[in-house]
Amino acid sequence: MSDNSIPASSAGRPDFTNKNRFSRPLFLLLILAGLAFAGLNLFSDVQQTGAPVVSYMPFVLLGLALVIALGFEFVNGFHDTANAVATVIYTHSLSPGVAVVWSGFWNFLGVLLSSGVVAFGIISLLPVELILQAGSGNGFAMVYALLVAAIIWNLGTWYFGLPSSSSHTLIGSVIGVGVANALMHGRSGTSGVDWGQALNVGYALLFSPIIGFVCAALLLVIMKKVVKSRELYEAPKSNQPPPTWIRGLLILTCTGVSFAHGSNDGQKGMGLIMLILVGTMPIAYALNRSLPPDQIPRVAALTQVTENQLLAIQPPVAGQPQPREVLTTFVRTSEPRPEVLPALGMMLGDISSQIRRYGSMDNIPAQAVTNTRNDMYLASESIKHLQSAKVALPEETAQNLVAVKKELDSATRFIPMWVKVVVALALGLGTMVGWRRIVVTVGERIGKTHLNYAQGASAELVAMATIGAADAFGLPVSTTHVLSSGVAGTMAANRSGLQLSTLRNLAIAWVLTLPVSIVLSGSLYALFVHL
Repeated sequence: MSDNSIPASSAGRPDFTNKNRFSRPLFLLLILAGLAFAGLNLFSDVQQTGAPVVSYMPFVLLGLALVIALGFEFVNGFHDTANAVATVIYTHSLSPGVAVVWSGFWNFLGVLLSSGVVAFGIISLLPVELILQAGSGNGFAMVYALLVAAIIWNLGTWYFGLPSSSSHTLIGSVIGVGVANALMHGRSGTSGVDWGQALNVGYALLFSPIIGFVCAALLLVIMKKVVKSRELYEAPKSNQPPPTWIRGLLILTCTGVSFAHGSNDGQKGMGLIMLILVGTMPIAYALNRSLPPDQIPRVAALTQVTENQLLAIQPPVAGQPQPREVLTTFVRTSEPRPEVLPALGMMLGDISSQIRRYGSMDNIPAQAVTNTRNDMYLASESIKHLQSAKVALPEETAQNLVAVKKELDSATRFIPMWVKVVVALALGLGTMVGWRRIVVTVGERIGKTHLNYAQGASAELVAMATIGAADAFGLPVSTTHVLSSGVAGTMAANRSGLQLSTLRNLAIAWVLTLPVSIVLSGSLYALFVHL
């Protein structure tokens, strides 16, 4: 990609040549500090359980999986967050060096303050039998396959300067693993994925670029009618920063997009890391040991009451399969057969007995932790599928199931602070390298004229609002798709002209991402299972 093809005037084009000689040592120091921080917290958590370390092999497997998962977030940082800084760089609101550090910092904060809802939304797309066997060979093959596939596609599209979506890639990789797992077990490939959840995610990924294009275009049109300042709608004629109020607006929108990107995209890595931790170190991470002991009797009583209500509605029949088998099939197929309610009731009864017996999450012995966690996770997923299937239940029972699910999720769906910190660090550091290729595409190759101040602000405001709303609803969306389509929308509204070759490449990457990542992750999963 030579600069000869760039339509922007050389006078208004950002200077990408300045480099700070202290940046590389600081970068390496932060990487080492992050790895050391993760290692110390990991060993501390395991030591606090009081369980003896009989083998270091789980630590080796965990270390490798963590490096790959953090590598995904690192690539995600320089692949996606370049979109957040493109507008402030091309309007000279911030120099490239300052912009990427600023964006990296707000990505870091976004991850730290994220809710975790998106993280477990991604996890629920995976085949339930693999989640329940996260520590098995197949579980590791699943995690390695989807992460490696996502990294390969992200690096490929980054190399060619294409703003493809890391979210889109990861979703495709998850679907690929689910389809391959189903086919390898003699089932239809369509049975390997929670298609209800996949459709929710798919709608978010499909409509977010359309929202970005239309809303950014409308916002620019409205801005032209309301704000009459001519300089707002002119492209930079030199490398001087814009007027103070315009500069402040653009920096604010860059900050918002960076924060929103961290709070949404950072959760994908956190969810996968928790899956890895549960599989390799269940004694420390399968259950939330920070839950107060006085909460246990209340949860035990609630699950027992709900058990009695479910068994009164549908008593178990003679010869009924084991509850775990029934519920695993139900979560996979979403077919509410008659044996589901009694199976769920009996499983809630088992959970009540287990937590009542031990009195605290800390007291559950190492050999029982994984089973207890799997029972809780499976019961929670079964309740979610009952709610989605709109199974008719008495009002009190339905309310109790909602309360039970909340309690079970608090015990199984948690993210330690050190995990948030290392993911935030990986995403933030990723923001600071490799960003130029995508920045140039967004800033120079979408429209036929240089990005002006109003266009940058409109695209960023829409991206910030869209990603923030998706985060609130627990849906993963693509920063790349929303922002680049927003820039295209402002170019169309401004009648600046669009570079159709770039839009064609973006559309090709958008169309190919899902099938390529499905095939790639499914193939890698089949390979890793047999290794």
